[in-house]
Amino acid sequence: MIYYIPPINLLGKGCLSELGAPLKKMHCKKALVVSDKFLADSGVVDKVVNILKKEGIDAATFFDVKPNPTITNVENALKVCQEGKCDFIVSIGGGSPQDCAKAVAVLATNGGKITDYEGINKSIKKCLPIVAIATTAGTSAEVTINYVITDEARHVKMIMVDTNSLAHITVSDPELMISKPAGLTAATGMDALTHAIEAVVAKGAMDVTDSTALYAIRQIFDYLPRAVKQGNDIEAREQMSYACFLNGIAFSNAGLGNVHAMAHQLGGVYDLPHGVCNAMLLPVVEEENAKTAPKKFRAIAHVIGFDTQGKSDKECVDYVIKRIKALADEVGIPKSLKELGVNDPDFDLLAENAMKDACAGANPVFFDKQKLIELFKKIA
Repeated sequence: MIYYIPPINLLGKGCLSELGAPLKKMHCKKALVVSDKFLADSGVVDKVVNILKKEGIDAATFFDVKPNPTITNVENALKVCQEGKCDFIVSIGGGSPQDCAKAVAVLATNGGKITDYEGINKSIKKCLPIVAIATTAGTSAEVTINYVITDEARHVKMIMVDTNSLAHITVSDPELMISKPAGLTAATGMDALTHAIEAVVAKGAMDVTDSTALYAIRQIFDYLPRAVKQGNDIEAREQMSYACFLNGIAFSNAGLGNVHAMAHQLGGVYDLPHGVCNAMLLPVVEEENAKTAPKKFRAIAHVIGFDTQGKSDKECVDYVIKRIKALADEVGIPKSLKELGVNDPDFDLLAENAMKDACAGANPVFFDKQKLIELFKKIA
């Protein structure tokens, strides 16, 4: 068994202030800071840049990252990195800046085009060192070996699973998450729940990944509604950041499944928010997966408060699906693609692409094209 996790992880309230010491040990001279315009304007980036300055580290910046980062974003950021002669990358944000940064870091040491790295472990060399600073509790991109880049020409989200893209230092400070609006908190939180549940159900699940993913599931059910309703609830934000870290290291090693395989297509074709797509698909897909892996749902039911003693597999599955739907309702997740402005989905294209997605292989049961179309239609 091989278990991948970033070597240095700063966790908990105020942990960003502890970044100086591990930075100093990296002996790097100039950072490429990758983020988005909102975080640059909000002052979060300035906090990080000031820490770099205190350690005598210069910085170039790239803030033009789209919510679903594109090949163009990556190419433009790489140009800034190369022209600035940057020797490491600091990524600040949710999944989009983290994924863009990984792509740049891989290209900086391996060369070629980012399309060369679609798939599993396509790079040869370790990427530039990455310091990944999370500002949302959802994608877990800061701790995983995965990243996702949109190919604008094909309208496809390329999935890269690459151990060479693993960050050197991660920072999960809930104080950086307090300002996040309720809608974003809900979407990223449901993304985190999807990661954790898919990690438990995935073919590659192990006892060690189950232990962290199941704990994360319990924390998300307990604390996500609080974080959505009261954004400055630091305890809720902190527990969500812990859950995100734990489910990240779980699915990075166990794999995901068809929720993500399907959600990636909705994002790639219609540019929809990833967390919302996952949240809508999660009960639909897992109800189908439960027919193959009922014992997994018994374990999930138990950690979220169901007395499984003497209960049938069906009762346990029904409880889990009911609770997922109730949580999505409570935090305000849309119920259909129509609510997101997609009135006539191309089910054939979505299903065809979902079958090719790298995440599909980890699903506990194979879904053929007709099954995928059937499931997509349930959220239309």
